[in-house]
Amino acid sequence: MAPAALHLLAILCLAGAAAASASAAECGANTSLEGHHADLLMSQHQLRGRVEVLDGCSFRVAALDLLPGSASARWWRADGTDLDALARGEPAAADPLDRTFRSESLVFRLLPGVSWPRVPILAVYDPLTSSLFGFVRLSGANASSDPSSSSASAAPTMLDSCAQLSQRFRVRWTLHEANNSVDIGLEAAVGSEYYMAFGWAQPGVEKPSVIGADLVVAGFTEDGLPFADDYYVTKNSECLLREDGSVEGVCPDTIYGRNDSASLANDTRLVYGHRRDGVSFVRFSRPLVSKDAKHDVAVNATRNMTVVWAIGLLRPPDSLRPYYLPLLSRGASAGTAFAFAKLKLSGAGSGCVGPLDADDKEDQARITSERKTPLVVTVGPALHYPNPPNPDKVLYINKKEAPLLKVERGVPVTFSIEAGHDVPLYITSDPVGGNATSRNTTEVIYAGGQNAEGVPATPTELVWLPDRNTPDLVYYQSLYDQKMGWKIQVVDGGLSDMYNNSVLLDDQQVTFFWTLSGDSINIAARGEKKSGYLAIGFGSAMVNSYAYVGWVDGNGKGHVKSYWIDGKDGMSVHETHENVTHKRCRLENGAIIFEFTRPLTPSCSGRVECKNLIDPTTPLKVIWAMGAQWSSGPLSLKSMHSDTSNRPIRILMLSGLAEAVEDLRPVLAVHGFMMFVAWAILFPGGIMAARYLKHLKGDLWFQAHIYLQYSGIAVMLLGVLFAVAELRGFFFKSKHARIGAVAFTIACAQPINAYLRPHKTENRESSSRNRILWEYLHLFTGRSAALAGIVALFTGLQHLGHRYGSKNIKGLTCGLSLWFLSIALVTAYFEYLAIKRRRDGADGFSGKWVLSDTEEADTVDLLQSDRVVSKI
Repeated sequence: MAPAALHLLAILCLAGAAAASASAAECGANTSLEGHHADLLMSQHQLRGRVEVLDGCSFRVAALDLLPGSASARWWRADGTDLDALARGEPAAADPLDRTFRSESLVFRLLPGVSWPRVPILAVYDPLTSSLFGFVRLSGANASSDPSSSSASAAPTMLDSCAQLSQRFRVRWTLHEANNSVDIGLEAAVGSEYYMAFGWAQPGVEKPSVIGADLVVAGFTEDGLPFADDYYVTKNSECLLREDGSVEGVCPDTIYGRNDSASLANDTRLVYGHRRDGVSFVRFSRPLVSKDAKHDVAVNATRNMTVVWAIGLLRPPDSLRPYYLPLLSRGASAGTAFAFAKLKLSGAGSGCVGPLDADDKEDQARITSERKTPLVVTVGPALHYPNPPNPDKVLYINKKEAPLLKVERGVPVTFSIEAGHDVPLYITSDPVGGNATSRNTTEVIYAGGQNAEGVPATPTELVWLPDRNTPDLVYYQSLYDQKMGWKIQVVDGGLSDMYNNSVLLDDQQVTFFWTLSGDSINIAARGEKKSGYLAIGFGSAMVNSYAYVGWVDGNGKGHVKSYWIDGKDGMSVHETHENVTHKRCRLENGAIIFEFTRPLTPSCSGRVECKNLIDPTTPLKVIWAMGAQWSSGPLSLKSMHSDTSNRPIRILMLSGLAEAVEDLRPVLAVHGFMMFVAWAILFPGGIMAARYLKHLKGDLWFQAHIYLQYSGIAVMLLGVLFAVAELRGFFFKSKHARIGAVAFTIACAQPINAYLRPHKTENRESSSRNRILWEYLHLFTGRSAALAGIVALFTGLQHLGHRYGSKNIKGLTCGLSLWFLSIALVTAYFEYLAIKRRRDGADGFSGKWVLSDTEEADTVDLLQSDRVVSKI
């Protein structure tokens, strides 16, 4: 090798040695802990692993199983495992523990400035929720690497071998062949009301059978205490005690051995049990070869033997059978499982990867609040608190220790607080409680506070109303002490509870809910049948309407979006950028339910959605549509609706009332036509006959006047009867109805007025005073009736447009106006002829225009001797 190369190699070696020396100096020397190893003690969550100190600043964790914590979960150093000690502690390593670790072997490095003498307790801890996953105690440990000096015996969840019997059931074991025993841990992701059974099938049979099997049945009592008992199977059924004293089924060994004191023994010894994250774990010890050869199977640790296992529901003890009984039958319940497997105890190894992860991790007592039943809040000892570390005393609700409380949005929750004057209750967003501001963190307080305290003699009532904006998870806690309470699960209640008003839209296929809140409105829509999407629109039809669409995509995620629709194809549906908040959409039995909040008046200008105003004082027309598919991107024919409302529903936001925007009913159309005939044809014709036909011979004008007026009254009366029959009563809420009632009353009074008229005097005598008064009254009432009738016709068209949304109202109004204009022109023409006749003296006409006048003598030319003077 060249001298230059040798020189370079020497420099590199010196640099490496210097780096190693610097690293050693940085880590420091710690001969008392280097090489020490200990098993992790599981505390709150699924956590297993063996910690080994490598040097002064690093450690290895072998076979690490861990369910994830929050982003703040870390390896933590502390001087104790209580709440105060962990709160005083600090992170030991920088690595986040916010993922699932599956039997991994990893090396972690201590943070700068942290050394082993300062780490008496190495824990997995989440300071955000004050959750202790597990820990290992390092203080006082010696440097021996002998496994017997480790703390393995203090970690009952750690065993040497593991076999995965099913996706949710495992068996762990540690063989002590020299002591004729085996420690077994049964682990299953099942509810607390389930048992776990494991044992050896009867050897020497051709086909594996549960009959003759030696089982250990383990589980938890109703008080949450673990148990593990020896059972023997004579029949695949529950344990049955017959009148003759015989026993059959799956029964404890002690029941079979009632008449044999030598067999009256439970060879299973319970070691430990817990439930964490919805997973049951029970560890017990049993002999390989028992003295009870009749009911126990001798286990050969070096042979591959058939084992039988099962999980299912437990029957709790009663007065007749004071023991827990398993149900081993297939199909006994949805959670029952039963199978055989081969197992060799001496074949050490781990067939289990990662922690069991249950679907339902909430295992503590649960309480669902009821509207009229108060929740009694007291304080008691922490026996099974679900989130260690915890104080000595915690909150009890209805005599249950720190239960999971389930409440519904829109349903008031009443607390009767009797926990003491030093334990005020409050509802908070903080999982730790105890006034988050004292820990320099923030929280949202939803109810309660320092005044929400009381004692049993004088309890304090606290009423809390979770609304649609309350988060899905909040906490009940003590204001002064940390971690005395637990979780409140907030779920959607009935929409009728969450919203102040609701109406069924057209065809009763969609229910529309709303609550006015200041300058905004909370809206929900629920489809009453299955669909791919649900849309509601504000307008008379989907075209030219503002629409809100809710749908759930293929990943189960709900969406709510707003649109402006100006046509009938997909290109005419334009997504808007409204200020729509608190959007939620979900499926309920295949039907869409979606909710959102929007301002009454958009705070924008220039865009089409800025015109989408909601005025609570003005009726809002609402329509709906359903279809099979919707998407956020470009729409296609698949996005077209398959079902839609036939007509809009007009909703009065303030009163909560609604009415259908209906098509014009035929009977009401007949009513309108008959009123037109009466007030626009017959009555004007009768008036014009009395005014302009008196120059004709005889009393033709009088007969025409009478017949036309009475015909008008008859047609008018029939029209009113048609309307009353269709509407089922008289209603005077609208302007049209009130004016029409006035016109009807005056018109009906005219025949009575004519019947009571005074007769004309004879022999050209002056009219009597009564006659003159009657003439003026007849003139006034006749004109008033005509005017009221005309106004009633126009207001009737307005009411038609307002009630039924008819598109032809403007045309009908113009047509009616032209009709009366024509009458006015004809009247003007007849008036011109009358004036001309008076001027020319053609017939001596000199009449007074008395509306509906039936007296001929008023207008007869008295100079003509050939005229007959009427005396009526």
